[in-house]
Amino acid sequence: MASIVGVHGIGKYRYFVDAGSARGAADTMRAKWNRYLHHGLSGGAPYAGQAYVSEVAYYAHLLREEKPPATKRDLRKMDPASQLVLAGWMEQMGGVGARAGETLTGLIHRFAEWLLMRLGPKAKDFAEDFCPEVAAYLAGADAAARVRSRDAVADTIRRNRPRVLIAHSLGSVVAYEAMCAYPDLSVELFVTLGSPLAMRNVVFERLQPLPAAGRGVCPPGVGRWVNIADKDDIAAIPGQLKKFFDGVSRDETVNINWADFHTVRNYLACGAVNEHVRPFLAS
Repeated sequence: MASIVGVHGIGKYRYFVDAGSARGAADTMRAKWNRYLHHGLSGGAPYAGQAYVSEVAYYAHLLREEKPPATKRDLRKMDPASQLVLAGWMEQMGGVGARAGETLTGLIHRFAEWLLMRLGPKAKDFAEDFCPEVAAYLAGADAAARVRSRDAVADTIRRNRPRVLIAHSLGSVVAYEAMCAYPDLSVELFVTLGSPLAMRNVVFERLQPLPAAGRGVCPPGVGRWVNIADKDDIAAIPGQLKKFFDGVSRDETVNINWADFHTVRNYLACGAVNEHVRPFLAS
């Protein structure tokens, strides 16, 4: 039945720590994605081991040099590259503007407080993963973390030859670049969930290939591209990709959970992907 490959998003290094290997981490995530997707497809019926996803491409361990155990990240003690990502991201989100004479450190402190008040501790935890991992991946066109992660995703796609590629969060950036870099890769359907691909001054202008005249290309091997974003997802800014990328067939806005706005669990389980993936599961 399985004809889907997934690409995970930010904050998944803990799976590598727990499993002790990238293979083990990928297997754990595949089991979870199958349960989440079953919940959405079945309307919440009990899960009986159905296999929808053949593999989840795992790359989180390639974004850092350190080995387990991972150190706990702190939004207010990030490295300069991560702080720059945070500053660009804050501009997109609004709500926290710089004050005259205020240092970046001071602004970060206020932003951390704003996240806690507006969206709760999950949003702060999300930011502490999002900024360092985006910074590591986009450190340069030939940054080791970028090349390794992109190639790991490309290898997973090549090995499984899926009809459907579902990429979540930062994984949509890695999957997009992998599909662009390797023209031998092809999928009939590319689904991006909670994607930051169009985030200006953070992701969009640093993509490979570089956007031209304000627009990104459609990966040559993609047959149809559907983008889905929760209305409150602070990673998917802007939530609509069609205005920024060629080849996006459809943008959809969903309302998952204002306090738990970005998890792949909620995206897959809410049923938003159902109509798009069902034709590939039935054949």
